[in-house]
Amino acid sequence: MIGMSTVSIGIRRAGTKDAAGVAAVHDDAWRQAYRGLIPGRELERMVNRRGATWWSTAIANGLPILILEFDGAVAGYATFGRSRLGSLTHKGEIYELYLAPTHQGLGLGRRLFEAASAGLARRSLVPHLVWALEANDGACAFYERMGGKVVARGSERFGGEILPKIAFGYGEKD
Repeated sequence: MIGMSTVSIGIRRAGTKDAAGVAAVHDDAWRQAYRGLIPGRELERMVNRRGATWWSTAIANGLPILILEFDGAVAGYATFGRSRLGSLTHKGEIYELYLAPTHQGLGLGRRLFEAASAGLARRSLVPHLVWALEANDGACAFYERMGGKVVARGSERFGGEILPKIAFGYGEKD
């Protein structure tokens, strides 16, 4: 008889016990996504600033953080809330959405995106947007596949470099 195993996948609100798992996903996902885009020294500073203690504090302070759990381990996370861009009609924003590199390409990002979007809708923060560095081809393609339309452009400083970024909007009435 061939044994069968099942893998559990779930999305839930983060608790402080998840801080180390979120920090590990943040570390791996940021290094994979931004190596070669963000200057090396600045990327290291950004990753190192967001260790388990930082995440534990953010969770304890009530930052909405969703965890994507894959077989009992943190495999991704999303943070969201009120839009930081006051000039658009978008009330909500997904600040971050990251999966561990080992869990990308499996449809889990879509599940996490939909859960974060639903969290914004429950808070009446619609329509919403998400920013991505223009040179981050994978993220831009993902947000386009999720139905996003370019609604704004901006830039962000990383050390001595200024990198262009794009805001993708969701939930606008046509």
